[in-house]
Formats: sequence, structure tokens, C-alpha cells
Amino acid sequence: MFAIPVMIVLSALATFQAAEPPRGNAGKPEASAGATRTKASTPPVVTEAPKGKSYDSELFSAELPPGAPIPKNGTGTFDVVPGTSSRVGSGELYRYTIEIEHGVTLTEGNDTFARLVQQTLSDPRSWTNPRGGGISLQRVDEEGPPPDFRVTLLSQNTARETCGYSSGLPYDSSCRIGERVYISAARWVRGAVSFDGDIGTYRRYAINHEVGHVFGNGHAACPEQGVLAPVMMQQTFSVANNELHRLNERVSQGTDIPANGLVCEPNAWPFPLGKHAE
Repeated sequence: MFAIPVMIVLSALATFQAAEPPRGNAGKPEASAGATRTKASTPPVVTEAPKGKSYDSELFSAELPPGAPIPKNGTGTFDVVPGTSSRVGSGELYRYTIEIEHGVTLTEGNDTFARLVQQTLSDPRSWTNPRGGGISLQRVDEEGPPPDFRVTLLSQNTARETCGYSSGLPYDSSCRIGERVYISAARWVRGAVSFDGDIGTYRRYAINHEVGHVFGNGHAACPEQGVLAPVMMQQTFSVANNELHRLNERVSQGTDIPANGLVCEPNAWPFPLGKHAE
């Protein structure tokens, strides 16, 4: 069982002003979406950032879509979901656990969260792809060796507190801080406007995006009109560079996104194998 330190909010808030810059080629299309191989020992990186009432009517895409009821409150403590996997990929090994905040109950069952996280990170389109820079992943639980990072599902209000909802961008979001990848239950249930109701693809995107920060990847812009968005693009908020540029003008997200009019298609994978892949 783990508790969220009170100071985590201050760390997350500070990072909005100085988010970790992207490393390697994370901002380019599929063939160049690799991650660095250095294990996470960097300062907190707040990624997407916060729902609420839009501060800019032109950023409607950042709003939380309507839909099913969401887990609003939790205790701030977590349980590791039992389960392990074999090692996937070749290269430097990163072990991870999957955890859920006490008080969070998904209508489809909490085991579905753990199952999808493991399936996503084990998929060859994810970070263990050979073009990812030499990464292997293995799920462990409380009985196994210490994890290198933890993927944790948070209630809406705990995610807001942890990921900087009140820092100037009032939108529900997930984030990575230190060794922890925090997934907002609000986004897990409702998804994002950019994904047009495709919750399954959005959930895989959220996992891959936040775990991508563990490997040192920063945020990315849409590189070309109509192509699949880089997984490190802040697709929770928008797949349009102009909108992300305005968002960064309010609170820096660590990457300069040009207001060049480019709009991408939503994408869940660092190395997609679909029709738009190179």
C-alpha cells in the first residue's frame, strides 16, 4: 500500500514551468519514435495536464467528453494488482507494477485496467519494438523484484490534485512524476474528444504516452498534415498544432509546438503498423 506524498502537488506544479525536454527522435513519425535507454532518475515530468471549464472556447477538444459515471474520489493509497509477465523485447530491462487507488471501482471490473496495461506494453507496436532503442519490459507484483516504474489508476480528484489541475490548465489529465505513471480514471472512462469515442484506442494511447516519459521522451508536435500523430503528442488535448500552441502559451508543456496549422490523426502507438506507417 502506498500513499501520495503531500509535496507531490508542488513538484508537479513546478514541472509545468520547466518540463523535461524531449530526447532522441520522439517527435518524429513512426520510424523515429525511439526512446532513450537511461532509466528514469529525472525530475518529475507532468505531461498532459488538466478538465473543468475551458479557458479558451477554441480549445473545446481539451474538455472531458460526456459519458459514463467516473470514479471521483479515492483514498490516496494504492494496491498492487497481482500478476506477472514474462520479459518482452530485448535490451535494457524495465520492470513495472500495475496499481489502483483504493476507492476506485470500474464498472467493467478493476482487473480490466491491469489486463489492458500489460497487453499494451507487451504489444510489438509499443516501446519494446526494436526501433525503440533497446528496451524490454516485464510486469512484476509485490512478490517480485522492485519495479523501475509503476502504472497507477487514480480517481478523478486525486489525479487532479496530483497532475496539476489548478495550475492554469483546468483539464483532466494523466501524468508521469518520478517513477510513477498516473492514469486519470476520468480519462480512462471518458477518453478524449480527439479520439471521437474510441475509448479502447485512447486508453492504449494514454498508457504508451505516459510510459514514454519514463524513457525520456518529451512532447511532440504533429509533423505532417493528416498523418498519424506521434504518440508523444498531447492528443488528450488536441491533435492540432495550433491548439497545442495556445495551450503552451498559457502553461509551458516542455516543448515548443508551432502554430503552423498542421492536424494529425489520433494514434495510440509509438510504432504503429497501420496504413499510415512508414
